[in-house]
Amino acid sequence: MNLTLHVWRQKNSGAPGSMERYAANDVNPDMSFLEMLDVVNEGLITAGKEPIAFEHDCREGICGSCGFVINGIPHGPNKGTTVCQLHMRYFKDGDELFLEPWRAKAFPVMKDLVVDRSAFDRIIASGGYITARTGSTQDANTIPIPKGVADSAMDAAACIGCGACVAACPNAAAALFTGAKISHLGLLPQGQAERDRRALGMVAQVNAEMFGACTNVAECEAVCPKGISVEVIARMNADYLKASWKDRGARKESGE
Repeated sequence: MNLTLHVWRQKNSGAPGSMERYAANDVNPDMSFLEMLDVVNEGLITAGKEPIAFEHDCREGICGSCGFVINGIPHGPNKGTTVCQLHMRYFKDGDELFLEPWRAKAFPVMKDLVVDRSAFDRIIASGGYITARTGSTQDANTIPIPKGVADSAMDAAACIGCGACVAACPNAAAALFTGAKISHLGLLPQGQAERDRRALGMVAQVNAEMFGACTNVAECEAVCPKGISVEVIARMNADYLKASWKDRGARKESGE
């Protein structure tokens, strides 16, 4: 299989970038997309050229670090997978592929396909910690939780923070990511003590990071490799609204 790659190359965050063309020849259909890029980079290094920079770690669809846009779709055309899980058999001989980094003001390009996603780390940190004692592992039935609630919490907790939702959103919103992080703790008994503070803090940090506003386009759900539903956004909005009214009432009572 022979492919033509058009890759965004950018030396650093302060330099201008542009698309450059590369040939990927004799590609094994059983390769993952990142393995294909490894082979292309080997050829570039052999030729004394700068290899294409892209982020990766586990290569098992768990860490969320390997994301970039392939032909306009975050993580590529195969639904429910990260780039490292995307195999070359999903493409055809002679295809032209355009590779770009996530495009968002809150995700500045560091080099080529690598972006700075530390904004996500700051959003998580703004939610703080739960005060429930962890201790040793509890028996499954010690804290009765309805199955539907437990399932929803686990679905939200599946978020790997890859940033595809931001890249796909026309507003570069981080609503799906933030909603997932707020939901997976807010649904469980252990997360109730800080539920209001968590919603207020994380939404405030989202605004501080200059992410866009959610307008319910739902492109985020369509490209999420873990299939997280936009229901978490509705849950986040409800939690934030309730917390805001409680905070306003508390300030009024205290005379602030």
